[in-house]
Amino acid sequence: MASSLDALPKIGAPATRALRAAGYTELRRLANVPRAELAKLHGMGPKALGIIDDALKEHGLRLG
Repeated sequence: MASSLDALPKIGAPATRALRAAGYTELRRLANVPRAELAKLHGMGPKALGIIDDALKEHGLRLG
């Protein structure tokens, strides 16, 4: 099932809260954001970053 650019992918609750608090409420907003910047957010580990990157790749996008 392809992910939507309008919603965040299913990642852990702390990572989801951190993304929303930082203003990232949709997957499309994460395109080209530096991976290192996201890694600084609370709860954002390698697994969550991988899920986000995979979801972006489904749409031909990627992290910065």
